[in-house]
Amino acid sequence: MNRDGENRPMQQRFQHLFAVISGERFLKKQSLGNEVPFFICPFKPSEAVDMARIERQLVNRLEQAGIGVLEINLYDLSVELLINRDIWEQILDMESTVSKDELKELLQGVLDPETHLVPAIASKMANAEFDVLFLTGVGEVFPYIRSHNVLNNLQSTAKEKPTLMFFPGAYTYSTETGASLDLFGKLRDDKYYRAFNIFHCEA
Repeated sequence: MNRDGENRPMQQRFQHLFAVISGERFLKKQSLGNEVPFFICPFKPSEAVDMARIERQLVNRLEQAGIGVLEINLYDLSVELLINRDIWEQILDMESTVSKDELKELLQGVLDPETHLVPAIASKMANAEFDVLFLTGVGEVFPYIRSHNVLNNLQSTAKEKPTLMFFPGAYTYSTETGASLDLFGKLRDDKYYRAFNIFHCEA
């Protein structure tokens, strides 16, 4: 698939994703040039419903092919962490009485990727048998959790198996600015250059 692959019809994207993920090169982390096995699946925010359907189909098709998928939705995981720490109800009560900036600061503290979120991901990985990790829910946790922070902190934790992040925006690269994750196609989620656009990968 060419470098315009993320703009192809959904069925063609599904076929490409399945072909790449089920391939030996992907599963055995070949041809990565010693980089971490992180991949981005960018899509237009307007395609979120269709991409969620594609992602579910991928999980089912891969499982049928004997390839285990561990799916972690960052929003669901965040809620789980807040409930486990007995502050979920407190957050809900505070939401209408504090400013957005105050709420953002609070959530960024209690959901910090290094100290809370990534250890929780690591725990789920340790308790599951899987061949590839899917990260979803990226748009739902913005701006409390930034995707590049998750990936940066996952580098030492999720290097044994390929990780695919479903990203509602663009993963762009230029020689002037380097690589960046542009959430919703508008918000630059800072630089992150160690992931591969899965639509640029050969099956």
